[in-house]
Amino acid sequence: MFVLLSTALVANASKQEFYQIKIYHLKTDAQEKTVDDYLQKAYLPALHRSGVTKVGVFKPLVSDQTAVPEKLIYVFIPLKSLNGVLDLEKKLAGDQQYISEGKTYLDAVYTDAPYERLESIILKAFEDAPKFMLPNLKSPMKERVYELRSYESPTEKYYQNKLQMFNKGDEIGLFKRLNFNAVFYAEVISGSRMPNLMYLTTFENKADRDAHWKAFSADDYWKKLSAMPEYQHNVSKNDTKFVVPTDYSDI
Repeated sequence: MFVLLSTALVANASKQEFYQIKIYHLKTDAQEKTVDDYLQKAYLPALHRSGVTKVGVFKPLVSDQTAVPEKLIYVFIPLKSLNGVLDLEKKLAGDQQYISEGKTYLDAVYTDAPYERLESIILKAFEDAPKFMLPNLKSPMKERVYELRSYESPTEKYYQNKLQMFNKGDEIGLFKRLNFNAVFYAEVISGSRMPNLMYLTTFENKADRDAHWKAFSADDYWKKLSAMPEYQHNVSKNDTKFVVPTDYSDI
């Protein structure tokens, strides 16, 4: 019985994908160009060759880039397993085409680094949303608005409660019914701000995004779910980022 139960648990866990989100923190236009060139001409092609065919590359939606303290580039990488993170690095190390095409970035000297810092977040897909989905949008890439949300909880127990609200409480189902075009819902299992979860929804444009959230707030099921005593105080911080896909992003 124990063996059968353990096998079932492993099989169920294997159905859930893992994700890596890399965040490049940049200061200059030159750094941004170097990273863009590297991602477009070396990194994404190498990932495609390794079997990771859909990689998302996004930048913050800002009206005035000079008004923000730093430039950011987000890279979303879907993986079949947690070991996929390490396996991918091994594949890249042995890919001579990648090493050649990424030479400017990979061999940058310390006095001309291509970024200020590189952040990495590892995530595990939700039980009720085990696979990432490609957005079903009709607008051109440059018009789309993607919303990356991070929900931090005050403690691990409250965090588990918020996960339950998404899964058993069917908050995921509500987003699906209202056509939020979610790419993923996932638990952060390693990152700088924990405990927290993240998800990415997509819209034709900013007006479409605003209309969807208006419908969400007015929805009877959301009003009922959010008022339940068992789901109170499970989010201490909502960090919302509006991002747009680059012209070379797969997603």
